[in-house]
Amino acid sequence: MFHTAGAEQATAVADTTVADLAHVLGEKAAGAIWLDELTQAMNLDAFVLFSSISATWGSGRQAGSAAANAFLDAVVDGRRGRGLAATSVAWGPWAGLGLANGDDGEQMRRRGLRLMDPDQGIRALGQALDNADTSVTVADVDWSRFAATFTLRRPSPLIAGLPEVSPPADAGSAAPVSVTALGRQLAGLPAPEQTRILLDLTRSRIATVLGHASIEDVQADWAFTDLGFDSLTAVELRDRLNAATGLRLPATLVFDHPTPMAVAEFLRSRLTGDAESAGRATAAVLRSAAPDEPIAIVGIGCRFPGGVETPEGLWELLAAGTDVIGEFPRDRGWNTEDLFDPDPDNEGTSHIRSGGFLRAAGEFDPGFFGISPREALTMDPQQRLLLETSWEALERACIDPSSLRGSRTGVFAGGTFSHYGAGGSEGTLDGGLVTGTATSVLSGRVSYTLGLEGPALTVDTACSSGLVALHLAAQALRSGECTLALAGSAYVVASPLMFTDFSRQLGLAPDGRCKAFSADADGMGVAEGAGMLVLERLSDACRNGRRVLALVVGSAVNQDGASNGLTAPNGPSQQRVIRDALASAGVSAADVDAVEAHGTGTPLGDPIEAQALLATYGQDRPEGRPLWLGSVKSNIGHAQQAAGTAGLIKMVLALRHGLLPRTLHAQERSPHVDWSAGDVRLLTEARPWSPGDRPRRAGVSAFGISGTNAHVILQEAPRAQRTPPRAQRTPPRRRTTPPLPVRAPPRTGPAAPSR
Repeated sequence: MFHTAGAEQATAVADTTVADLAHVLGEKAAGAIWLDELTQAMNLDAFVLFSSISATWGSGRQAGSAAANAFLDAVVDGRRGRGLAATSVAWGPWAGLGLANGDDGEQMRRRGLRLMDPDQGIRALGQALDNADTSVTVADVDWSRFAATFTLRRPSPLIAGLPEVSPPADAGSAAPVSVTALGRQLAGLPAPEQTRILLDLTRSRIATVLGHASIEDVQADWAFTDLGFDSLTAVELRDRLNAATGLRLPATLVFDHPTPMAVAEFLRSRLTGDAESAGRATAAVLRSAAPDEPIAIVGIGCRFPGGVETPEGLWELLAAGTDVIGEFPRDRGWNTEDLFDPDPDNEGTSHIRSGGFLRAAGEFDPGFFGISPREALTMDPQQRLLLETSWEALERACIDPSSLRGSRTGVFAGGTFSHYGAGGSEGTLDGGLVTGTATSVLSGRVSYTLGLEGPALTVDTACSSGLVALHLAAQALRSGECTLALAGSAYVVASPLMFTDFSRQLGLAPDGRCKAFSADADGMGVAEGAGMLVLERLSDACRNGRRVLALVVGSAVNQDGASNGLTAPNGPSQQRVIRDALASAGVSAADVDAVEAHGTGTPLGDPIEAQALLATYGQDRPEGRPLWLGSVKSNIGHAQQAAGTAGLIKMVLALRHGLLPRTLHAQERSPHVDWSAGDVRLLTEARPWSPGDRPRRAGVSAFGISGTNAHVILQEAPRAQRTPPRAQRTPPRRRTTPPLPVRAPPRTGPAAPSR
């Protein structure tokens, strides 16, 4: 009995539907089951199932076929266990009329799978039956070519022991520069001309491999994955470049150097002997700066409630004393009617229905960043916001983001898991949500998209995340780990969980507003936001002709330790972090004019923070120079992980505009604070803050619910660096596609496609 049915499939795993799988299983597996059952009592001499090499080592775009043929092998094992005749033959491609004809056969040949002569196949089948084999694989394989693609992404123990697969001892070594004709041709040419020649050579080979008519179809700065490369075409490009250059390049070339430009630069280093000089340049970058060198803020990008999309928009809001707290958004998929319940003890509901929400959190142009619409749908909106604000911050610093590709630019992002996409069942977003919602990818996405090769760290210390990210960025710049840094944070309420949980704890203000240090303080108001700052050593910023917005002259981070409860703030720890930051800046408390407080408006937290400020900044101040105290949370709410960044941007803008904005909802100071214990005054009205005979300075605080405290000392920019350079800046980006969800849509059911 022979079961020889075959079924075609040409879809990737992610695109394989239930119908595709049912078709392949019906052709292969169902028939095998029936034949097994119907022949059990026949005492057959041979029961042969024709399987496929897709079941032996897998095969691209044949996921269903691999599963179906592996099932055949299992049927054979089951029959042998019952003492019945059974043989499974996993065939490679046959020549002649069959499934391996046409383009499929050509694709297999390119992978190293030669089309087998039918006579060879028949002889092999006879041997398998004569030997009573249970399972056998029969294929005509060019192992040197097949192994190159099959093991490109990971080693394979299955074939590693074959002598034909073992690489020669000198595999991957470079041919001597002096003996390559192309190397001699490049000798003496300027480096830019060498790169141009090699880029054209690389793009022409890419066009040939991918079947493009012209090198104009090959973008020099696109990742090979985006150009359409797979393991096979990666090896083909390597082979063609080997032939063109005389080098012996590794099979992993396109993974080690992921764009055509990167490959061209790599070829130049190999052909001209510049590898050593490149190494020296890298080593030079790693030289550290003086530990007290100020860090310049040279660019800002932001999104905050009230429709704020630029620093100018935020300043207009602050200067006007605007309150932007509003109702729950209706674009999140929340059932806002059922979500609200005035009884805070009613589980699964919120006793408030207002907060500070971003007006366009779903607006994103994925094509601008080279991201597919499907991938964009899987991305946490916090990732989207950090991409946008990073790009805009760089543009505002008059830095072309594309010029940073391959540079030691670091990304330090504060953020947390937003519950985007959580709770859905299997569907079209599966797979992408792994990276789309991973907290670590908040920073990694920016680095990957812009091609930045400095440190990329995501920080989650709750409400202090943004300041901790800036603290780490400043340290990395001073140590030489990076030459430029993006530091900021983002927070988006993709799920109402924040409201339902804090309602149980009675931690939310009934009207959704933060009344910082006010007698009316009755809880925090939840808000959203995102901000990114471009940082550079002051000496580098001056040398590069940057406009300096403000300086980070000191910062510190510490922990509450064993305080009076995991989430309870600790006054002495706050005092210590303030004193550490002042020591880091080399200034006294009297040298600081204002503090942007954590100031959430809670009856417990605000008095503890105020007492810490009074004990530090409130002491030994010159007559007539109190410390002025405010909180941006009174305008926009508590933006959680993005709160510290919001405070930083506010104070940078205050330094630029010479004005300390007023803090809202605080006409009467909290009676739970002994305000007479020090010279600290609440900004119940806006106050001028003009430059004087000494540098103006401000402190910014953020304290995390986990106990991590951070404090930063800002200082006004040197006068010579305050004038903006004359440079064209790309206008702010606007979406060109329909809005994406802030809460991932349901992943099953008839509504999914329309969403």
